[in-house]
Amino acid sequence: MDDELKKSVEPSSIIKEGSLFVADAHYPHHGDGFLRLLSALEEGRIETPQLFLMGDIFDLLFGCGEYIRSFSAEAIASLQRLSRRMEIHYLEGNHDFCLKDIFPNIKIYSRREQPVFMRMGEKRVALAHGDLYDAGWGYGLYSFLLRQCGFLCLFRRWDRSLSEPHLKRLRDKKICRDFSDFEAKVERISAHYPGAIDRIIEGHFHQGRQIGRYVSLPSLACQGEVGVVRKGEICFVPLEKVIGKKGDIL
Repeated sequence: MDDELKKSVEPSSIIKEGSLFVADAHYPHHGDGFLRLLSALEEGRIETPQLFLMGDIFDLLFGCGEYIRSFSAEAIASLQRLSRRMEIHYLEGNHDFCLKDIFPNIKIYSRREQPVFMRMGEKRVALAHGDLYDAGWGYGLYSFLLRQCGFLCLFRRWDRSLSEPHLKRLRDKKICRDFSDFEAKVERISAHYPGAIDRIIEGHFHQGRQIGRYVSLPSLACQGEVGVVRKGEICFVPLEKVIGKKGDIL
């Protein structure tokens, strides 16, 4: 267990009943579910006290990337408008990072600021995108370098030429698959969290499963589901059911 983790397990805020969790939408390359969800929120067809975006919401988005932003301009603008009138928490993923300048009214948590400890009902909860532990030192170094916003800004002049090949790979990538021996991976990840944590909530793996205290959120792009807090637990609900109902999502 990490020493810093031991020092910071006291929950910082409350996850409210009816809060909405969205993970791994990979917009815009893998469906328009996220944009439709934002539209439903703006139109009042969904009412929720908090929106938690658990990373990889955009298939590629980072600060200093004007060309990158152009592909998701409609969703970015909608999220910016919503952030001025509702509480939104955004845990950066491995596809979306250095976002604080893009979304100044959203509470952004970088990878180094995760896990985030909160309380959900009577439970102590840890939130993270999912690529924090059991990923290897090489991935950790790569993630650190990739998320240096000053470094990214150095390449602003070559934004388009550097981004296009990567965007093509992302468009063609098959992101929905079964994860072999996922239970063993969950056990290794969970070992990094204190026993006092009742729920570990992560995205990243596109599984939509709960194994013991570990909640692997469904991918909006793959399972087409979101998480809704009901009676102090996370329930998985199909997107179409959420956006098709007038009013709150309790």
